[in-house]
Amino acid sequence: MWLFYTPDIQDDMQLPEDEAGHCVRVLRMKEGDRIRLTDGKGFFYDAVISAVSGKRCMVHVENIEKQAPLWSGHLHIAVAPTKLMDRNEWFVEKAVEIGVDEITFLKTDHSERDVIKMERIEKIAVSAMKQSQKATLPVLNGMTSLRSFIEHGFDGDRFIAHCETGSKLLLQDAVVSGHNSLVLIGPEGDFSPEEIDMALKAGFKPISLGPSRLRTETAALVAVHIMNLAGQSRE
Repeated sequence: MWLFYTPDIQDDMQLPEDEAGHCVRVLRMKEGDRIRLTDGKGFFYDAVISAVSGKRCMVHVENIEKQAPLWSGHLHIAVAPTKLMDRNEWFVEKAVEIGVDEITFLKTDHSERDVIKMERIEKIAVSAMKQSQKATLPVLNGMTSLRSFIEHGFDGDRFIAHCETGSKLLLQDAVVSGHNSLVLIGPEGDFSPEEIDMALKAGFKPISLGPSRLRTETAALVAVHIMNLAGQSRE
């Protein structure tokens, strides 16, 4: 059954214009057809198309279902975006498919990109949420300076992946099932020594993602996967 994103479904019994267009004009669905909706806030809605008029698609909700948690803890990845936007979009798509609660884009000393078009990022995240049959859309945060991000605080275990030498735990050995987890991933040029020192003084633990040197978007996705697996284990 087709899944449509309807963030305001509890107050407005119709599909948003872009979803209505896909439903009616592309899929050729009509009055009486059954569809499935999600508000991106944890709920699925079983519905029937009640009326189609121009660009409007009205629905009647027959059943509401809360999706059970797919992992434990709050999983947050904060990453300095790459220069090529398609790589950032690829990361967001795959991270949402795997499962993550929050994504933040960081402005760092060695950042290759200063601006992120969040409207495009949100559309990709919504598509990935629907494709992977999830009912919760991750929180998506635009460009934030690393300093202000660290100063904002985080209630949980905090990690930083960097390329400098020193003692580091593998992330899979550091993440604790059920705990809130935050991982910082730097740009292609890595975090600066000053940024690493700032994070360590703020309580972030240095971690490794393995022996291979990974591109930024790959490292971020590996971190998401490890956190997600830890959240699913021993439940």
